[in-house]
Amino acid sequence: MSEHRPLQIAVVGLGYVGLPLAVAFGKVLPVQGFDINSQRIQALREGRDSTLEVSPDELAEARLLRFTDKPEDLAACTVYIVTVPTPIDAHKRPDLSLLLSASAIIGAVLSPGDLVIYESTVYPGATEEECVPALERASGLRFNKDFFVGYSPERINPGDKQHRITTIRKVTSGSTPEVAEQVDALYRRIITAGTHKAANIRVAEAAKVIENTQRDVNIALINELAIIFNRLGIDTQAVLEAAGTKWNFLPFRPGLVGGHCIGVDPYYLTHKAQAIGYHPEVILAGRRLNDGMGSYVVAQLVKAMIRRRIQVEGARVLVMGLAFKENCPDLRNTRVIDIVRELGDYNVQVDVHDPWVGAEDAQREYGLQLVAQPEAGVYDAIILAVAHKQFMAMGAESIRVLGKPAHIIYDLKYLLPAEDSHLRL
Repeated sequence: MSEHRPLQIAVVGLGYVGLPLAVAFGKVLPVQGFDINSQRIQALREGRDSTLEVSPDELAEARLLRFTDKPEDLAACTVYIVTVPTPIDAHKRPDLSLLLSASAIIGAVLSPGDLVIYESTVYPGATEEECVPALERASGLRFNKDFFVGYSPERINPGDKQHRITTIRKVTSGSTPEVAEQVDALYRRIITAGTHKAANIRVAEAAKVIENTQRDVNIALINELAIIFNRLGIDTQAVLEAAGTKWNFLPFRPGLVGGHCIGVDPYYLTHKAQAIGYHPEVILAGRRLNDGMGSYVVAQLVKAMIRRRIQVEGARVLVMGLAFKENCPDLRNTRVIDIVRELGDYNVQVDVHDPWVGAEDAQREYGLQLVAQPEAGVYDAIILAVAHKQFMAMGAESIRVLGKPAHIIYDLKYLLPAEDSHLRL
């Protein structure tokens, strides 16, 4: 880091990852929080965070944090931390466009001695193979001579108020041993849980991408077991509770696997594996199984409706929950949309209700018009898709009231006792 200019941090990308990081640093160091979304910047200046990750009080506590949508405001910064999304495209290939755009923005204001740290999830090698050349092109500076790079993978868990950025151990790395120590020391200023300095950037990148790959494969196993147990007429939850009495049984549950991490990160690793000539069997098999759970849920529901002589075509179905996880407004890569679209293929009228999700966000992301308050007594089937606390508080009786006299309740999240639902995963 430059010894001639005062330390000032720029956090580029103020979503679920960037904003909590900017707030944490903004309590101890000068920070410029940058985002290309002008409306987002204005809301943050007014103390409002639409992601609900940071409260107005927490924003106010970050007294050294300023917000901007103007790249030129970043020129005085000496450390740039990139926290933009890294999604996949329609063909499930890594989409680095936002990462490269952020690198170009930073490169245009980069000065000798500056440090750029990436937190976005990538495949091993992406930082040095893709981001560094983008920085060099935009800045005219030379890597590891004029500027330096670090990688510290984000570990944000949206909606989790217990495990916050400062209380989750942070993996750090740098492009030289000296830079690695500088990056680690910088994060130690805010991370109370401590840090782990990885051997190099590629190790840190790989560590991040396998965290969620491991979870994805484990959930795929439980989803496959649920399919088997359903065919055998065995309650999956009862099986898992019984198996869970052994101390080393891992407490995974079946369900839809979406979100910005678990449903995306494995494709970054498999992309790189295939690029070097290896076809990853287990990881891709898990991805196929998890990506197919929406279709499986609808097939089970349709069979149950037919068995109860409920007309499928033209039926009304209520889907309770759209966010990718409970008590969170995050819609990124939600797999609930697979259920909605699959039901549409059966000419079913689908109402979606989610008290956490903004109506404009649902319309913009998926073209859905949310139902603010479901009608009572009109639904042929009700799918409990997300375990929001509001749905848990309703209880079985209040949920049953929404259905017609003959209806199906499909509980994907085990919100209700087994006797109060007709179907469970």
